[in-house]
Amino acid sequence: MTLKQALDKGILILESNNIADAQIDAWLLLSHVSNVTRADYFIKQNDLVDEAIYAKYIELIDRRANHEPLQHITGEQDFMGLTFKVNEHVLIPRQDTETLVEEALKVIPDDGYILDLCTGSGCVIISLAALSNAVKCVGVDISEMALEVAKKNGSRLVGDRVSFFESDLWSNITEKYDVITSNPPYIRTSDIEELSIEVKDHEPRLALDGAADGLYFYRQIVGRAADYLNLGGWLLVEIGFDQGADVQALFEEAGFKEVQVIKDLAGNNRVVKGHL
Repeated sequence: MTLKQALDKGILILESNNIADAQIDAWLLLSHVSNVTRADYFIKQNDLVDEAIYAKYIELIDRRANHEPLQHITGEQDFMGLTFKVNEHVLIPRQDTETLVEEALKVIPDDGYILDLCTGSGCVIISLAALSNAVKCVGVDISEMALEVAKKNGSRLVGDRVSFFESDLWSNITEKYDVITSNPPYIRTSDIEELSIEVKDHEPRLALDGAADGLYFYRQIVGRAADYLNLGGWLLVEIGFDQGADVQALFEEAGFKEVQVIKDLAGNNRVVKGHL
């Protein structure tokens, strides 16, 4: 079995199981188990594959064929130029969420204090710590298992620059911050079963379910954020593509100024931001 034959076999299995990005995923899994780069592949595609490596490759292909997310199989996902470890206890970082980080970076003061609610893998707060001059970066989550992942990511990527602890939204927050970010659960409960198998069956429902109208967590966050923000401090939240007007209204009702709805690279509403 050559590298090319192994790759072709992987693609065939994934395509026959209706995996949308079969060619990409088959290649990424082959590269993952063999450590062969794309450049190496063009030179070595007719080289024989070690039997143990091939067996491992087919094992991973079968997992992907059963719609297990690619990132759970490889255990990692790139975000903001950093590689985050992920598992079934955290939401897989999406490129859409980079918009939240990019907007936050615009308003973080030097020596600023940053809080990230519903931190999950820690991808937002760790990226902000890596890319800003903030002196205090805190991530909180209700899930102990998610925090275990976040703490490991933080230690590996930014050392001790981010502290993580358990908090049900504001329950254990005692300080004030210059910037607060959050990518909270915002999928309507009735819509969850319409999501892909990869999401609804493999990602934590705790990180997805935003209650009946998808706005529960925005009400809890926006309604009390002023108690935890310094004067002039900013609140930024990720939203679903159709939630811009509703969340903007919540911000304005809570007294936030210069409230904006920001689009992501695909042109969808993705972030709402405002300051006191």
